[in-house]
Amino acid sequence: MNINVTNDLLCFSHLRWDFVYQRPQHLMSRFAKNGRVFFLEEPILDAPGKPYMQIEKKLPGLWLCVPHLPAGSSQNFILATMESLLTEFFAERDSTNFTFWYYTPMALEFSRDFEPALVVYDCMDELSAFKFAPAKIKFMEQQLFSRADVVFTGGLTLYEAKKTAHANIFPFPSSIDKQHFQQARTTTEEPADQSVIDGVKLGFYGVIDERFDRDLIDQIASRKPEWQFVLIGPVVKIDPATLPQAPNIHYLGGKNYQQLPEYLSGWSVALIPFLLNESTRFISPTKTPEYLAAGRPVVSTAIRDVIDPYEVNGLVSIGEDADTFISAIEKQLKNIENPAWLDAVDDYLADKSWEHTFLAMTDLMRSAMLSKKEVILNSELKNAS
Repeated sequence: MNINVTNDLLCFSHLRWDFVYQRPQHLMSRFAKNGRVFFLEEPILDAPGKPYMQIEKKLPGLWLCVPHLPAGSSQNFILATMESLLTEFFAERDSTNFTFWYYTPMALEFSRDFEPALVVYDCMDELSAFKFAPAKIKFMEQQLFSRADVVFTGGLTLYEAKKTAHANIFPFPSSIDKQHFQQARTTTEEPADQSVIDGVKLGFYGVIDERFDRDLIDQIASRKPEWQFVLIGPVVKIDPATLPQAPNIHYLGGKNYQQLPEYLSGWSVALIPFLLNESTRFISPTKTPEYLAAGRPVVSTAIRDVIDPYEVNGLVSIGEDADTFISAIEKQLKNIENPAWLDAVDDYLADKSWEHTFLAMTDLMRSAMLSKKEVILNSELKNAS
């Protein structure tokens, strides 16, 4: 089967390739096996002189594109320069042979005048609800909806919120690289910085930001000093000094994607301690199926896309506050040696994979491309007559 919808793909991302390995990396690395992918990050304001685009090959078929602009650049200068750098990028490439894939609607401000073969909006989060979100982001998203040929959402809740905004929109909840995370089930040696922590380990990995429920972790750690909390990930958009501190709370910093199964192997329960607010209302945490594939019982706050499908299928437990979170952890501690629970997890995850997501997306992209070509052909025939 021919996977390629077009030969080339330009991905506009608000997330940096080397930050946290998640949905964009899973999908773009697969597109790169079937064509050329250019992953365009937001600009870094560090250029000592003339703006430039740094292009670096990261994988076979995938290039990382990082714009460098002078420090102190105004927003108008940034937009004009980004458009100019994109014009230079397409001086030796044909934009009509590209798929434009957007993770951030804000990129439309400097890319709207180019004519790609296909426009995809992969709406993985409700970015307008995030801390420091651009004021114009909702307006720009509406503009992107009007340009997009097909839209994907990062979860069912987000799909329900966006489904009336576009006629060709489909939900794609977080998926899983099962083979990678299942390594945690057989790994016997923990990384050095975790192996020195004795006792029952409760773990979290991911970005520690405004969505992370600091008070919840603080309360549970205080009431259960025999439990050890292992927190992995970069701290962003919040003051690290506001994070809870206790002898049984361990911040191990960021780890790369390849290391995660080793850390998971030593946990008794994996946690999703997110606040319930506008910034988490529509999220579908990728870590949920990753934790489960690793064979780790899971306790989460009441995130809608965790409740359904994971909690309703009996795969995870939900805590509403410190009391119920502690009870849920105590319940899930029994599942670490429960073969019936693990069988249920494997049955549920059997048809879930990033490969399946990728193939389903490319089928929908192909259909959108054919529909677009048919519209263009009909318009040309009408004009000719």
